[in-house]
Amino acid sequence: MKLFVPGRLCLFGEHTDWAGHYRTMNADIKPGAAIVTGIEQGIYAEVEKSSIFELYSTADEIKSVWQDFSCRMNETELKRIAKSGSFFCYCAGVASYMLEWYKVGGVRIRITDMTLPMKSGLSSSAAICVLVARAFNQLYNLNLNTLGEMNIAYLGELRTSSRCGRLDQACAFGVKPNLMTFDGDEIEVRSLNVKKPLHWVFADLCAEKDTIKILSDLNKAYPFPNSDAERAEHQALGEQNLDIVERAIKYMAAGDAESLGKLMTEAETLFDEKIAPMSEALHSPKLHATLHDPNIQSWIWGGKGVGSHGDGSVQFLARDEASQQKVADYLNEKGMKAYTLTLKPVHTVRRAIIPVAGFGTRLYPSTRIIKKDFFPIPCPDGMVRPVILILLEELIQSGIEEICLVLGSEDERQQYIDFFETPLSEEHLRKLNPEAQEYENHILDIGKKLHYVYQREKRGFGHAVYQAAQFAGNEPVLLLLGDTLYRSQSNKPCALQMIEDYERYNKLMVSIHPIPLSEVSRYGILHGVWEDNDHTILNVTTITEKPKASYAEEFLAVRNKRGEKEYYSVFGQYIITPEVFSQLHEDIMQKEIDGDHISEIELTSALEAVRKRSGMVGVRLKGRMFDMGNPAALTQAIAEFSAPQ
Repeated sequence: MKLFVPGRLCLFGEHTDWAGHYRTMNADIKPGAAIVTGIEQGIYAEVEKSSIFELYSTADEIKSVWQDFSCRMNETELKRIAKSGSFFCYCAGVASYMLEWYKVGGVRIRITDMTLPMKSGLSSSAAICVLVARAFNQLYNLNLNTLGEMNIAYLGELRTSSRCGRLDQACAFGVKPNLMTFDGDEIEVRSLNVKKPLHWVFADLCAEKDTIKILSDLNKAYPFPNSDAERAEHQALGEQNLDIVERAIKYMAAGDAESLGKLMTEAETLFDEKIAPMSEALHSPKLHATLHDPNIQSWIWGGKGVGSHGDGSVQFLARDEASQQKVADYLNEKGMKAYTLTLKPVHTVRRAIIPVAGFGTRLYPSTRIIKKDFFPIPCPDGMVRPVILILLEELIQSGIEEICLVLGSEDERQQYIDFFETPLSEEHLRKLNPEAQEYENHILDIGKKLHYVYQREKRGFGHAVYQAAQFAGNEPVLLLLGDTLYRSQSNKPCALQMIEDYERYNKLMVSIHPIPLSEVSRYGILHGVWEDNDHTILNVTTITEKPKASYAEEFLAVRNKRGEKEYYSVFGQYIITPEVFSQLHEDIMQKEIDGDHISEIELTSALEAVRKRSGMVGVRLKGRMFDMGNPAALTQAIAEFSAPQ
């Protein structure tokens, strides 16, 4: 199994993780808040089960400090190594925690590449701790979510002589910005989005800093301040930090790089005025000389220190991509080690696909004359709409700009042209009331957004979806089922809920809903671990197609807040990433090579292949689905969909 864990860069809110923890002793302390992102540099490794705990490396970057390491999976021995201060103490600390609480076997970890600088305020120690925790979690199927891995990495590092902060292990969440809040013992993590590319440069100052003394000095003001200086420190790490973080989130969401850069400089000024005086170790001549270097001012919007501050690392927000490279080159020429980081906006979902190529065998003989997606459905507003119009209206309300319908043949297209592109005759139009006449224009406007592709061979759902690959381009697309209706139970359509979650998590995404154990053999069942306290975001670890109830009960159950077992199937909406289309292409080509022109190309197998490489998020939407694919479901939908909410 191959793993990658990045380093982390704290953009705003340093020191507020441990400060917020003191709320357990003093309720007047404000919660901590920090914006943290993973970086592009990190640790690459291959991991496998072993009878002992082993670490090896073939990475050139750390050969000078690396010695291969192994020890027995013995709690006493691992704790001794954790306290030894050796190069491997962090790894041993995490391994000892895993052994004590999860009774796991050993692992073999081979570091294949190390692009992350060490001892530079970028949390290389936290990254190795997360790597070890993730290796145990995935190899032994412990079903820990990302926050669980992060917490174990933190607790493991605490078993060493290090005193890491709670935000260091944010590298567990990958290369994306997150808001972390620290309220006593409680930690929450929320993904953030950026409107426009933000071009960061961060650099190891290659100087000296004393993190232990910095933390020791600053902690003296907690939990209760005893002087004006200590009260100023509380204020800076409390309400003033919360204000800065709130503004930073707003500027990032708006793509306002100039204001964000100025805010970095403001945050550094606040640090220098109210926090730096509390420790002699925060006298940082090289940091301040670099921040105020006149040679780089025209290339940046602002800058500040990193991590515990001192002369460890510096960060700048460059004005554009060209300026970013100029800053990095200049700092490297000055003897520092500079790196670039571009935080990119997630492609919002602008396009959608609806496969409607099926004949509708279970609704025969009606489907001889009318496609099932044109079946009439009474709606709560009194109108009777065809299924396809209800789906298209949901997409339009969710901001979708272009929609591709996957048809069975060119002949079928005429039905859609007649409905969505051909105006009513004057005779029929005159019979409609003014509201209905205006609605007629609405239908024709929808028709302008439609594209058509054809599935000439009936080779499965994945094959149908693949016909829209060219339409999708290199962007994420929303996929809806053509025989399913959705009813939101919030003020946002189900499709919009999906899109907004995608913009936070930027991963292959499927909507999910609970089904009874007695019905699992009819569906694909997803298993995973909840990533949030509300149990709406599932980190999917397994997709099993139509399992037996006994198997699902033992291996596929997901616990709800009450600790009860639930079973989750796809709700009928997906956000498909370009990687899925690439996988479908590979699957089709492999069938061609094998001379197989008959077997179905399933979407589920392509989703599972992408999940193994890049992950998958299951989203429990606030809504209900109505299956239209069989007589009983159609009868229920007609009876219930029309009911007012």
